[in-house]
Amino acid sequence: MRVSVIGGGTIGAEVYETAVAVGQLLAEHGHTVVCGGRGGVMEAVCRGASEAGGRTIGILPGTDRAAANRFVTVAIATGLGNARNVLVVLNGDGVIAIDGATGTLSELGHALDLGRPVAGLGTHDLPGVEAVETPAEAVSYVESRSRGVSNTD
Repeated sequence: MRVSVIGGGTIGAEVYETAVAVGQLLAEHGHTVVCGGRGGVMEAVCRGASEAGGRTIGILPGTDRAAANRFVTVAIATGLGNARNVLVVLNGDGVIAIDGATGTLSELGHALDLGRPVAGLGTHDLPGVEAVETPAEAVSYVESRSRGVSNTD
């Protein structure tokens, strides 16, 4: 299945390592990572997935596919700016939120409106976002709550 990972574009070392671990676990479980394709959590989760042999999709706000971080397997330029946030969560069967500010809050709103299961690691405390403590709990939550999808896309 595809799992959207959302979060801060500017993060510290601890959050970076958490996102790398999420990416690694998703790849090890056979899932494709979908994200915004740029820095911070997006780069870290793509790095983790890439290093574990997984696939990553970066849905970019601008028109230049080359703006994607170096760990993105498939870059999709949209030219939509932050309006691309809905596309990031729409293309995942579940969502993992790590850290984040207003852009992540926007994506969380879209994910909840779309009925996606959402696991949160140190992110916004909202109804419908399942707060978890570890990358393994986040992956397990979205796997168990995603309806009618298999481990492939």
